[in-house]
Amino acid sequence: MTPAQRLAQLIYPNVTTTIADLEAKYPPRRLPSGAMVTRFAPSPTGFLHTGSLFASLVSFRMAKQSGGVFFVRLEDTDTKREIAGSGDQLLEELHAFGIVPDEDFLKGGAYGPYPQSERKPLYDTVIKHLIEQGDAYPCFCTHEELDAMRQTQEALKVNPGYYGEFAVCRKLSTEAMIAKVEAGLPYVIRFKSRGRHENKVAVKDQIRGELMLTQNDQDIVIMKSDGLPTYHFAHLVDDRFMRTTHVTRGEEWLPSLPIHLELFERMNWPHPEYCHLPVIMKLDNGTRRKLSKRKDPEASVAFFLEAGYPIEGILEYLMTIANSNFEEWRLAHPQANIFDFHLSFDKMSLDGALFDLEKVQSISKERLGALDAKTFLNRSLEYAKTYNKTLYDHISIDPAYFEAIVAIERGGEKPRKDYATFSEVLPLIGFMYDDIYDQPSAEPLPFQERFTKEQIVKVLDAYANNPGLELTNEAWFDNLKQTAVACGFAAATKDYKKNPDQYLGHVGDFAEIVRVAVAKKKSTPNFYMILSILGEQRIKARIEHIKALL
Repeated sequence: MTPAQRLAQLIYPNVTTTIADLEAKYPPRRLPSGAMVTRFAPSPTGFLHTGSLFASLVSFRMAKQSGGVFFVRLEDTDTKREIAGSGDQLLEELHAFGIVPDEDFLKGGAYGPYPQSERKPLYDTVIKHLIEQGDAYPCFCTHEELDAMRQTQEALKVNPGYYGEFAVCRKLSTEAMIAKVEAGLPYVIRFKSRGRHENKVAVKDQIRGELMLTQNDQDIVIMKSDGLPTYHFAHLVDDRFMRTTHVTRGEEWLPSLPIHLELFERMNWPHPEYCHLPVIMKLDNGTRRKLSKRKDPEASVAFFLEAGYPIEGILEYLMTIANSNFEEWRLAHPQANIFDFHLSFDKMSLDGALFDLEKVQSISKERLGALDAKTFLNRSLEYAKTYNKTLYDHISIDPAYFEAIVAIERGGEKPRKDYATFSEVLPLIGFMYDDIYDQPSAEPLPFQERFTKEQIVKVLDAYANNPGLELTNEAWFDNLKQTAVACGFAAATKDYKKNPDQYLGHVGDFAEIVRVAVAKKKSTPNFYMILSILGEQRIKARIEHIKALL
């Protein structure tokens, strides 16, 4: 047994599994030629970030459209930052957007376990192998010694880190390392880099093309003192034995790429294809910055779910960020499922896209406007059951009544697009419900100030005596016009403008007075439909209510 093998055996006396055993247990996947195996690897440290949703959407679509596999593993080795239950929540939020993994840390799969905290035997096997071949070693430096090293590097104005002359423990003999381990000194395991900072490494990124990056020279920590791996090392082992073919991740990981390339090279494993996505940005006082968890509510996927944005609206917006030709495709296929679009790496932007909430809202209005009334009812009820009890209660009282309201001017070539979110529905149609209509308001009723209370009452009485709801829409309006003329209003706006002194106003002013009384607002969808749904009894009761207030 060589000294390196004795050191490895001392550190991992119970590890008997070999690299060959792992290769046999997790063989290459049997998939069609060109099929991609992609992954999303979140940490259970909080909510699902909008940027993470974007990255997972790209990974999911690339796998699905190529006949491959998309899986989710949980990077839960940072126990200090872990938030209980957040891993499950991340999966639920992915599912809400139709991103359903083939394998994950709940349903499992042949290449699991999928939580990193349960994969320690794999990490130990690979690290033992690296120590045996002289590519990893224990480091006994204390926090104080590392801090002093950093201060020295700052004073010398050299690159910080554990490398070259500063890699103190690397210079120890294997026998000295064995003695320190046997003495019970705490340690971490470091990777022994062969790189030089002066050199470059070439790699092809599937989005950014050929790159020349500074070679890694850092002896990074691959196993912490608690026995758990660091991200860099876990990435090596997990992507090898989960057989990942394409790693899609944000461009902030580009500086780490030389580390990952060297790790794969030293294990003599082909590295996966790397695809570094543009980071989603925010314009803040004229300056571009990353979408921030602390500053921007839209950085959280939960923000969109709680507000009731349609799932397809958010996904469609993210697809416009993902591929430059998506919007052209959408114009040619206005009603197609977005997953019919073929995503490609070569159509992805290299620059961080600015997150445009107004565009999200515009797309969402289009998607909600395209739903038929029955689907809109069901989707509203589904949203409200989880996020909006008030809306849920109002729909549940009489679903057919709600459906009739949202059916107004829905369908046809130019459907109404009133709502960007389901949370906006009740504020816009709440006046149709008596309990909401009856709520006192701090704001005065929006009648035009030029009309006296007596004139308003006269209009309301005239209309209440002849609402005409039994008529068709056109006949109802003719009837309204006749009532308006009898009250001193011009039958047409142009007539009023020519001789304003001869009339109280025009027929539109007359209708507005009735609308304000019935809805407490100047603008509603088709007024005839509103009145027809409310019914004559309720209309007259509301008119009497307004007269009493006046």
